[in-house]
Amino acid sequence: MSSSTSETPAITPRQTMRGHTSWVNGVAHLPDGRRIITCSSDGSLRLWDLKSGTQIGEDWRDQKTGVWSMALSVNGEIVASGYEDGKVRLWDIETKKVIAKWKGHSDVVCALCWSADGERVASGSHDGTARVWDVKTGQNILTIKTGNTLVYALIKTGHKWVLAVTYSPDSSKLATGADDEDVTVTEVKIWDAKTGELLNTLKHDHIVRSLAWTSDGKKLISASLDPIRIFDTATWQQIAVLEGHTSLVKGISLSSDNRLLASASVDKTARLWNLDTNLQVGPPLRHQDNVHSAILSPDGKVLATACINHNAYTWDVHAILKEAGLEDLLPIGPNIVSTHTSAAIPHQQCLLLGTK
Repeated sequence: MSSSTSETPAITPRQTMRGHTSWVNGVAHLPDGRRIITCSSDGSLRLWDLKSGTQIGEDWRDQKTGVWSMALSVNGEIVASGYEDGKVRLWDIETKKVIAKWKGHSDVVCALCWSADGERVASGSHDGTARVWDVKTGQNILTIKTGNTLVYALIKTGHKWVLAVTYSPDSSKLATGADDEDVTVTEVKIWDAKTGELLNTLKHDHIVRSLAWTSDGKKLISASLDPIRIFDTATWQQIAVLEGHTSLVKGISLSSDNRLLASASVDKTARLWNLDTNLQVGPPLRHQDNVHSAILSPDGKVLATACINHNAYTWDVHAILKEAGLEDLLPIGPNIVSTHTSAAIPHQQCLLLGTK
């Protein structure tokens, strides 16, 4: 069921989180259901009270360069952040302290993803590489690289900028999305996560900015300047498109039962999608400027969005679904937490956020 903006009044945010002084590039729900964390080009991460919309404590800062990406660990205790200068940092959420710093990328880190076992983090960068890091040792254990220099493993990806990285639910595969050197053909590429072997390519017409794997591993969803596309991972054939956004889709996230998708776009809207029918649910959630991230809460009832107007927002998904007669799309019972992610929300392992 979809709704027309001409027939339905505009929906307003439940809360507005104000305080950042530059673009808010990402947002994540913490497992307690009471707090969210944001990252920004102003160089900070910030913790917020979900109910009141107020900031909790001081900003988290370790250097002055902007934070362009962020991903929550599988147990919800650590957040990985990617910086404009190419570094990756791990933060302990409760102590608000940096517990690891990784150097390797030579340009903006714009995508991060945790493996399901929490032992590895994959990163994607404007330097054209995707890297895999061992969380315990901090070692770069695999590099998928564009160019002619051998760094652990060389693969001529053709990616100019790696803008999206996501692990399959069993962590055996890694998918990358990009802005490619050949602007007429962009590809999502599927790699063996241990060896770096290229397994498959999925052609797109435009830049691919975000990727999401369903928790059962059966579908891969891509977001770009094209319609949102859904692929069957058994055949790698496209099986559906979600049409509605009028510009680049920068972020997508799934509910824990894979029935509801949220999307964030440069068209200044976030949208909800019923994946049983592949139709939009309710009107677009309108923002003042480009939206970089849209993340559903563990129970699916709250959407948090990140906007380049320096604010983050929360939206009442439960009310939207109720109005549409689609409350059954909300996760129930044990499905609220996926079996492969301990206490964390599956899609928050992989947040693919703002770029310059």
